[in-house]
Amino acid sequence: MDLSQKDWVSKLKEGKNNELLDVRSLEEYKNEHIPNSILLDINYPREFMEKLESMDKNKSYFIYCRSGNRSSKACLIMNNMGFKNTFNLLGGILEWEGKLE
Repeated sequence: MDLSQKDWVSKLKEGKNNELLDVRSLEEYKNEHIPNSILLDINYPREFMEKLESMDKNKSYFIYCRSGNRSSKACLIMNNMGFKNTFNLLGGILEWEGKLE
């Protein structure tokens, strides 16, 4: 599900069983990322899929990338694998107004 930053942050704060995923490259992640996010680089499909296989499909996943394209694709892949709650940050980190590390 695509969400605006306001709705994405609000929904993220509501839940207790959430994971924050950054699907950009390692270089992008090292440069800056949203605090408490886990890197899961979608540019390496085999590793990406292997990691997804071991993840809890009942958790809520809040996913972002640079602009929202890769994270949208990640949400689609995850939904097809049976993940129940995936939330894409519209505009990605380019439009992020919150804290970055």
